[in-house]
Amino acid sequence: MSARLATLRTDAGQLAPGVMLSATIAAAAAFLGGHYGAPVMLFALLLGIAFNFLMKDGPCKPGVDFAARTLLRLGVGLLGLRIALDDLALIGFSGAGLVAGLVALTIATGFIAAPLLGRQWRFALMTGGAVAICGASAALAIAAVIPHNDKTERNTLFTVMAVTALSTIAMIAYPVLFQALGFSEVQRGFLIGATIHDVAQVVGAGFSVSDRAGELATIVKLFRVAMLPIVLLAVVLTLRFAAVERPGGKIPLLPWFMVLFLALCVFGSLVGLPPALTHQVDLVSRALLITAIAALGVKTSLEALLAVGGGHIAVVAIETLVLLAAAIVALQFFVTLG
Repeated sequence: MSARLATLRTDAGQLAPGVMLSATIAAAAAFLGGHYGAPVMLFALLLGIAFNFLMKDGPCKPGVDFAARTLLRLGVGLLGLRIALDDLALIGFSGAGLVAGLVALTIATGFIAAPLLGRQWRFALMTGGAVAICGASAALAIAAVIPHNDKTERNTLFTVMAVTALSTIAMIAYPVLFQALGFSEVQRGFLIGATIHDVAQVVGAGFSVSDRAGELATIVKLFRVAMLPIVLLAVVLTLRFAAVERPGGKIPLLPWFMVLFLALCVFGSLVGLPPALTHQVDLVSRALLITAIAALGVKTSLEALLAVGGGHIAVVAIETLVLLAAAIVALQFFVTLG
């Protein structure tokens, strides 16, 4: 027992500098984001990159690697408590079918566009999932289950940066666009929830239209978030049956953070948890994800990030435009909302 405690102390001592560095960057990003009203994850990413020199030598590397892997997975797992199945049922079968179809179409678009622009399937899946489901959180979750290569961390950071920037632009532009196209208040709320990448920007755009539109936009967005474990499970099973292996061995049938995600989703739906508790868990999840983004930033050099090329930008832009156009056409001609 004493030997095990000594080992734990040693491990904790090795991890502490890197974890503390990542957490400090995350705290600074949260302060800047709150002060300036800008995306916190983007600040965490940029601040993390500024400390990349600490990865070359010194004691920070083990803790930064731990934050970028384990804390990332824990943050994704805790996202499950956000989802209440009763709330998701409010969008109806036609709305749910439309959202599911848009998610599938967007991911498929990534797999079509990426090879045409010289990009790999990993990048197609990561960006397609991020655009289709829930922005940075989906990018991090998908990065956690796919086999890594030398470009995975760079591509993850690029995806987070791209979808965060596009979400901020969409938060401002989409409500104006949807009003100009003549959509009703309810339709605008649905479209905002179905097309903007990150949750925070969906809420901001939705409530800028009206309270009713904001509530519907949030519910639609949560339905997209609820599709994350389905997509992750499909990815894991596909890779497993295709005999793709990752550096640590075979891909598990169901990673532990996915089990946690699903368990919290079911538990939160069946048990009436106090809103204060779910809010605190959501804050912890967000803090872990921001810390993981900061750690990924520390692990990535600015030179490597700038070397991605125009093809990366084009893939994300195409996915975003296809999602927007498909949602507008479907709601205009095929799906009726109030």
